[in-house]
Amino acid sequence: MIHWKRHRLPIILLLVIIGYSCASVGTPDGGPYDEMPPKFLGSTPGMHAVNAKEKKLELEFDEFIKLEKAAEKVVVSPPQLEQPEIKVVGKKVVVELIDTLKDATTYTIDFSDAIVDNNEGNPMGHFTYSFSTGEVIDTMEVAGVVLNASDLEPIKGMLVGLHKNLNDSAFNTLPFDRVSRTDSRGRFAIRGVAPGKYRIYALMDGNQNYLFDSKTEMLAFSDSIIVPSMLASVRQDTIWKDTLTIDTIKTVNYTRFLPDDIILKAFKEENDRRYFTRSQRDKENHFILQFSAKADTLPTLKGLNFDEKDAFIVETNEGNDSICYWIKDSLVYQMDTLAVQMDYLFTDSLNQLVPKTDTIYLANKLTKEQRAKIKKQAEEEKEKERKKRERKGLQPEPEKTAFLTMKVNASSTFDVNQNIQLTFEEPVARIDTSAIHVSVKQDSTWVETPFLFREDSVQPRQYEILAEWQPDKEYQLKIDSTAIVGVYGLHTNKVEQTFKVKRLEEYGTILLNILGAPETGIVELLDNRGDVLRQQSITNGTADFYYLKPDTKYYIRMFDDRNRNGKWDTGVFTDGVQAEEVFYFPKVWEMKANFEFEESWDVHAVPSDKQKLDDIKKQKPEQEKTIRERNKERARKLGRTL
Repeated sequence: MIHWKRHRLPIILLLVIIGYSCASVGTPDGGPYDEMPPKFLGSTPGMHAVNAKEKKLELEFDEFIKLEKAAEKVVVSPPQLEQPEIKVVGKKVVVELIDTLKDATTYTIDFSDAIVDNNEGNPMGHFTYSFSTGEVIDTMEVAGVVLNASDLEPIKGMLVGLHKNLNDSAFNTLPFDRVSRTDSRGRFAIRGVAPGKYRIYALMDGNQNYLFDSKTEMLAFSDSIIVPSMLASVRQDTIWKDTLTIDTIKTVNYTRFLPDDIILKAFKEENDRRYFTRSQRDKENHFILQFSAKADTLPTLKGLNFDEKDAFIVETNEGNDSICYWIKDSLVYQMDTLAVQMDYLFTDSLNQLVPKTDTIYLANKLTKEQRAKIKKQAEEEKEKERKKRERKGLQPEPEKTAFLTMKVNASSTFDVNQNIQLTFEEPVARIDTSAIHVSVKQDSTWVETPFLFREDSVQPRQYEILAEWQPDKEYQLKIDSTAIVGVYGLHTNKVEQTFKVKRLEEYGTILLNILGAPETGIVELLDNRGDVLRQQSITNGTADFYYLKPDTKYYIRMFDDRNRNGKWDTGVFTDGVQAEEVFYFPKVWEMKANFEFEESWDVHAVPSDKQKLDDIKKQKPEQEKTIRERNKERARKLGRTL
């Protein structure tokens, strides 16, 4: 006979252990993720229907869905001047077209990857619905990519359209016949195209009227006529077991639509409509006038409450569209408001430059009373500090001398091809170059060496000291006190700096032999941000870059300087002029010290859309959703395999 009381504790303990072991077999995690995208079941009108007249379209799917970024991704063709209403109702997408349907026309609604399931967001991929109001449905396609003409960056969200009207004026006067929009890789595919001849354009359509009617809109055009065609072709589809292992490679028959390699290079035309945009008094003694476009002449200023004669030092940029005025007289710049009559050239409604007069008022940021109050507070603080030191038996602090602020970029280690730059915060009135000394150390003695002193032709208030720096030599720069005097009477403090020029063995070199390059080509050396470090004109098919820093990534770009002005220029659509052509060498150089790279570069060997390396592209492609990778991660955590 079993005595229950005697064995009760061990039995209870056994039950607890069994229960715990059962519970620890695995923790429910909600099951695997849904990997399947929605499936298209049918529509009204039906897919590829003909003689369709309905303006309300319903597309049904096998599960609840939603639209992601519909305004950005969904494109209706022909383009709709009144934007259609697109919404999701349960398992349906409902589209209501507002524009009147055109006769004998194929309509396509390209959803791209906007349709996703409601739970996991699995995208359908590139889904397009089409129907025709006539007897025939057009099924041809043309495809390609849109790049920024200046730097070959893919352009996202740009309209690309076809015109049956082959006159150039159609781009300015008629909406597109067929349209598409570029994705994050700059790619586009225009579907539902009928046989025929077309002009193709790209447009960043600011006012959404499908016309190029503003120079603020980026555009692209092709010099060639587009003739759609198709042919039977085959391709290989790869089925993967996982991210590393191929399961099967299948040969698939398909219809290839041509052309599928169109490259459009987009640019924004230079704005030649000139008007006054704004004035800015950013400093007490300084103001800026800005205009919308370049001009050959400066505006004429007349002071209405001060004498403008010899009142300013004027700093201009290359196009005279941003002009800085330094006010020399303190009695003038201390005024609360300057009233100025400005006469300048203005673009009228006939696109002609005509004289115009404006009155502008340039207000000080602080009134005279506010400035006086701040000055008084500073003097009171100074007197309080003096009395405090006096009570402690300390001598008053000596008055600090105010100097003209000057920045000198002579670092302790100096590049052999570098110039010393002197930069000032305000204009310079006088420079005594005899008070500037550059010396080289020979043995233990400093020996003066000749140099050239010049004003920078582009950067205001910047000067350069040029010399033939000898590698591995130590130099000394001395600038005597009062050598440089500013327009407001301040002079520079004395400067005494030493620096050593690097050895030649510390540099690398790139020597380029360029094939297919125009005689007017200019080659640019870029850093990993795409910024231009140097530029070099092509000479006898070569361009060489010396004194390159080791452990640094370099990239190469070239543009055809057709007008020989030393800079890249945009295009002009009305004149049929494309932007100056740009090429990238599809390679990166990780520079090594004392190493010479000699390279041959055929600028036409690689298509334009493949030239620029991904690591310096600013427009990054959107990542595709990978639900399967999430299931693999789940399986890994559970100790399983898929």
